[in-house]
Amino acid sequence: MIVLGLTGSIGMGKSTVARMFADEGVPVFDADKTVRALQGPGGALVAPIEAAFPGSTGPEGVRRAVLADMVLHDRAVLRRLEEIVHPAVGEAREAFLAEHRDRPLVVLDVPLLFETGGEKNVDKVAVVSADPDVQRARTLSRPDMTPEKFVRIMMHQLPDAEKRKRADYVIPTDCAIDETRFAVRRIVACLSGGGDS
Repeated sequence: MIVLGLTGSIGMGKSTVARMFADEGVPVFDADKTVRALQGPGGALVAPIEAAFPGSTGPEGVRRAVLADMVLHDRAVLRRLEEIVHPAVGEAREAFLAEHRDRPLVVLDVPLLFETGGEKNVDKVAVVSADPDVQRARTLSRPDMTPEKFVRIMMHQLPDAEKRKRADYVIPTDCAIDETRFAVRRIVACLSGGGDS
């Protein structure tokens, strides 16, 4: 089994690309979706997060916007949150890999792959990338997003140029969607044993 790490900064179109891999029949582990489940109503991380960050949860689970305001301004505080979240996500990832161990290719969709050292857990890395103006416009079109919040998020993410340098594959999303899908299919064919890189 080849484990492909899929990553990309906010607003790059990574969720769309992850769906394309799934459309090709490749099992995809979605780290963000796993975190949302763990932080949702009754989720395993709600109590530990509330204990570390009082007022950050409610009946709906973790109040993500409130928690983000608490942690995004300070790397040490963010690290405290990561120490709670990352082990739980790691357990879910290992369960996913065990479940799909007979598949030739699986994808780990991890937004902060490089930032957390997650590239050590994968065989290859694909980075989803777009022009900075496209990225900014996409991100600022999200509900509850502000230019200030966008800047704070970007401060915690490795620059796109550095991610592209460290990647085995770069998947563009500032182009026609068919071009993006072609790039995905090419990677699937290559890593599943059906083509050259």
